[in-house]
Amino acid sequence: MKLERALDEFKNNKITKEQLKKLILKESFTSIESANIDNNRKNRRGFPESVYCLHKTPDEVKEIFFEMRKINDLFIGTKAKKEHFEEVRNFKGIEYNELSGMLIYRNKKIKKKGSIAVISAGTSDKAIAEEAAITAECMGCNVIRKYDYGIAGLNRLLSVRDELENTNAVIAIAGMEGALPSVVAGLISKPVIAVPTSVGYGASMEGLAALLAMLNSCSPGISVVNIDNGFGAGYIAALINKQSEKE
Repeated sequence: MKLERALDEFKNNKITKEQLKKLILKESFTSIESANIDNNRKNRRGFPESVYCLHKTPDEVKEIFFEMRKINDLFIGTKAKKEHFEEVRNFKGIEYNELSGMLIYRNKKIKKKGSIAVISAGTSDKAIAEEAAITAECMGCNVIRKYDYGIAGLNRLLSVRDELENTNAVIAIAGMEGALPSVVAGLISKPVIAVPTSVGYGASMEGLAALLAMLNSCSPGISVVNIDNGFGAGYIAALINKQSEKE
């Protein structure tokens, strides 16, 4: 590798410190026509850069995936459409989950340790729930899925309380009035990541009502991500899970 060779050259006084700094910066990302790809994200954060596919053309997604395959054996794309998948479907190791809009490039087996739970208030939240679940799985978590356990039927939620408690973190996903995370956090001792969704009738304001309700929750131990951000919730839960398994 260029970087390893440069370190050897610096050690043997063949290049200066300034030259080494410039090379490290140059090698830290790859510039292509449609993007600047962060090559060191995995080293810094434990997981490679993810590709937000929405508003990118299929050709742009293909170009980015082509380059990222050179340095990563596992990474994901979010908010992808079928036309994005069609451009990359011939790449060995590519998968597409149409419900969640997730593109998964995987050229190795994922080693999973520890567990998190993803619980949704309704079936209509399933797309965002799957985005969160798949993200966490790709980052090495075992994921327990519990969909359609909204607070309109508390008996349903209470029936899975023990399963939620026996994980390292819980992602609670809801639209409408967004009350599910508050109730979940009041029932268990584990961290809860709240995800508001744009599901609901007019006054839900495309998820704004749920977002504000979650931000104003009086239940302690809740963190809130943005509307429909299943990826962000899955990422946080995976980091929590990783730290918990180290203890």
